[in-house]
Amino acid sequence: MFNNQSLSSIMTRTDYRLAVLVPCRNEGLTIAQVVKRFQATLPEAEIHVYDNRSTDDTVAQAEAAGAIVRYEPQPGKGNVVRRMFADIDADIYVLVDGDNTYEAEAIPELINKLLTYNLDMVVGARRSAAEDKQAYRLGHRSGNLFLKGVVQFLFSADLKDMLSGYRVFSRRFVKSFPALSSGFEIETELTVHTLELKLPFMEEYTLYGSRPPGSESKLKTFTDGWRVLGTAILLFKEVRPFLFFGIISVLLGLIALILSLPVLITYFNTGLVPRFPTVILAASIMLLAFLSFTCGLILDSVARGRRELKRMTYLSYINKN
Repeated sequence: MFNNQSLSSIMTRTDYRLAVLVPCRNEGLTIAQVVKRFQATLPEAEIHVYDNRSTDDTVAQAEAAGAIVRYEPQPGKGNVVRRMFADIDADIYVLVDGDNTYEAEAIPELINKLLTYNLDMVVGARRSAAEDKQAYRLGHRSGNLFLKGVVQFLFSADLKDMLSGYRVFSRRFVKSFPALSSGFEIETELTVHTLELKLPFMEEYTLYGSRPPGSESKLKTFTDGWRVLGTAILLFKEVRPFLFFGIISVLLGLIALILSLPVLITYFNTGLVPRFPTVILAASIMLLAFLSFTCGLILDSVARGRRELKRMTYLSYINKN
């Protein structure tokens, strides 16, 4: 296992570059502390703060602390992450929020895991201290557990914290990640992308603290929760279309059978079909069931081709681990 000194020696190799990426919007109260903590922990790293239409002194505080400040005018964390991944060229990327809630001192261990096991992503799973009751609010924790359960069911994955904003990436992950989300659902997309391509990743618990007084979270529990859930379902349709449309086909088929069963019983007993509207409705729903099954078959072939293309793009980048 690497200690801080051995990790530092690795980072000072001339061909090794480390970038800390901090998406920010109205984090003037905390951004300077975030920059200074990561400067102290990773002095060799370039710290990039991307301002997302802040109306406070976020930019001035970040520049005064020594960060490289850039701008992304399109609102939403997903838009900022997409811009950061496109602009910054490095060998190891650290993604962290600018609210000073994540444990900067844990980053050497997260990078250590990435290098030791040759991973593409290490997630800093959030765990609040026992005395800090306000850090990881019950609403956010419950929503995270629910959404994590949905993704685990859909993708058969064992996850600790699907929505953590504290992550370490390899270069080949960053440069092959499509980044299609616009808001807080970006974490869901990062996780699903990893599961879809079966990329090597790991989750490590890190301390998660509360925001200082006067600092407000941009995350809206219900609004953003529904967006994240919708993104998970959409990605499920894109990644596993045969299963998605297969479930719809089975449900439609069951409805059609339930509707047609009384009609069939009457027909076998009397030889008559007295309820033609029910027969037509049942036949139409069964037709939709077969169409859904056919769509699933066709889109599954398309999804396989897209997955192979993503995999080839991913393999075109070589890590310097």
